[in-house]
Amino acid sequence: MSQLPPNIYEQQAANKRNTIIVMAIFTAFVGFLGFGVDAFILGSEFPIATFIALCIGAGTAYWGLANGATAILTSASAAPIPPDDPRYQQLRNVVDEMTIASGLPSPRLFVIPDPDPNAFATGKDPGHASIAVTNGLLEKLNREELQAVVAHEMSHVRNYDTRMMTVVAALAGAVMLLSEFGLRATWLGGGKKRDRGGLGPILLVLWLVAMILAPLITQLLSMAVSRQREYLADASGAELTRNPLALAAALQKIDAANEPTRSIKRGTGHLCIADPLGRSVNSKEGALADLFATHPPIDKRIMLLKAMAFQHT
Repeated sequence: MSQLPPNIYEQQAANKRNTIIVMAIFTAFVGFLGFGVDAFILGSEFPIATFIALCIGAGTAYWGLANGATAILTSASAAPIPPDDPRYQQLRNVVDEMTIASGLPSPRLFVIPDPDPNAFATGKDPGHASIAVTNGLLEKLNREELQAVVAHEMSHVRNYDTRMMTVVAALAGAVMLLSEFGLRATWLGGGKKRDRGGLGPILLVLWLVAMILAPLITQLLSMAVSRQREYLADASGAELTRNPLALAAALQKIDAANEPTRSIKRGTGHLCIADPLGRSVNSKEGALADLFATHPPIDKRIMLLKAMAFQHT
């Protein structure tokens, strides 16, 4: 007998569990790099390098969280939606509905002058959240599909995904600092040897390999978290609307659009409901996609949404 497709709540639980696993691996990786710098370079029994790197990475990431929303909206040429403009009444209506359904404060609304359908949410917390949609999204989606996309973005806000990605940025910053310092000190012949028994040489070799591969491993882990948060926002959005097929239909229309979202810059792409660059790698799974994809394959997202509605095709 074939396994029944997961329902909304099972998918939410699986996505949260996967995120925790990836974050645990990420944290352990930072700890291992810091251990090597402290043990093999500084000769310290205390995690001095790890602490300093985490503080610098966290400080940089927090500054981006506190000040990044305005810069992101400005870079996308997003303009505030006037409260009395009848062209956006449908958008305001569905946002009001999803605000009530989610129990969140009403976000600020922005429109991006771009014909490609796309949307993203930003802001450091639900009280400072903004949702931006393109003109193309408003033109191409019907009311149910627009509501589903808004629910997806509200779910990012409710799940504190911006804050989660800030933690990821802090860990990534710590990795790069530790890697840069450790490799430079090693190549320059620095370091203090400590007697760590028979495991010492093995740990040293493993640490050096981890240092060399740190940028690649960091990208893998960061993108893995980003993809899991998209899956979670899909499931959470479907919970808000009780209509997973509407989001599946919206994703199909977004995927069918041929032009990239030119107004949204590469650095903001991971925030969007779909890759604004339209890169083919985001439609695939496997090693290459895991390295470069910021989003899970839309076909798989649609399949999972249909499974929530107990449709097998």
